Amino acid sequence: MEEVELCFPQLNTSCWKTKRPLSVSVLIDIVLSFISLLTVTLNLLVIISISHFKQLHTPTNLLLLSLAVSDFFIGLVMLFQIMLIDGCWLLGDFMCALYGVFDFTMTCSSIRTMMLISVDRYVAICDPMNYAIKVTPKRVGYWILLCWISSVFLLSVLMKENLKQPGRYHSCTGQCLLIITFVEQIADLILIFIIPITVIIVLYMRVFVVAVSQARAMRSHIAAVSVQCSVNVCSKKSEMKAARTLGVVIVVFLFCICPFFSSTLLGQDTLLSTSSAAFIICLFYFNSCLNPIVYAFFYPWFRKSIRLIVTLKILRPGSHDTNMLRDTVE
Repeated sequence: MEEVELCFPQLNTSCWKTKRPLSVSVLIDIVLSFISLLTVTLNLLVIISISHFKQLHTPTNLLLLSLAVSDFFIGLVMLFQIMLIDGCWLLGDFMCALYGVFDFTMTCSSIRTMMLISVDRYVAICDPMNYAIKVTPKRVGYWILLCWISSVFLLSVLMKENLKQPGRYHSCTGQCLLIITFVEQIADLILIFIIPITVIIVLYMRVFVVAVSQARAMRSHIAAVSVQCSVNVCSKKSEMKAARTLGVVIVVFLFCICPFFSSTLLGQDTLLSTSSAAFIICLFYFNSCLNPIVYAFFYPWFRKSIRLIVTLKILRPGSHDTNMLRDTVE
């Protein structure tokens, strides 16, 4: 068995924390700190890029901006998770409750923004003729605002008992325990997980079907006008490209978040009190590090904006009017 020691040796009411070998503790701290720093840095680059360059102020990029903002704060929240790995919370009961509400609000906003992105891509690919009419920057702004307001309201309702009396469920000093009732767990599971995930999967599968159909249509067109491109080769490349992009989006997202919500299905109430639960939450957070890679790193304009940011060329007068799409293919 692992050794344990008190979180606050001077208090008899202190919680016990797991005592690990120094090398293991240092490794855990380094890994979590690196993930947190990487998450903050990548999402900050997305925020600066879309906010600074006018040409990037498109409906889709506004959704990416909202996603990057929520994931940026999740990266900062990850720093607090380092304390919980050993089972000790050192910032008091009120900060524990505030941490929980802020954390869940950011993750809820991130998931819902991803759902909006799936809707945006669905309309863009399945109804391209009416995309510019249905999806405008102003309308997207309203949807983003609604997404954030609804996330704050929902989580404030689910966490109201924890906010009324912070620490009411704590059995010892140094514990950070957030409890929600069975009904609240079901509501959380349906509103934050099942509905958004169902929408994302259904819409992306529809997008995939349409993309494959378009690839086959392009294959027929190429076969009719040119013999230079093999029908099987063109078809396979188009279908694999669509499958690979959508597969990365769906698989990575589900891999990171399913363990967290599976704990709710299994009736795990102490979400923040054990090392295993802390690992599940860290995996959940890790998706925020992958989001800017999956959604933004594949865009050529993002790589170009990174070069301009790193070389400080964005500080030049008129840099916000830079043509970010020149010599790039979206």
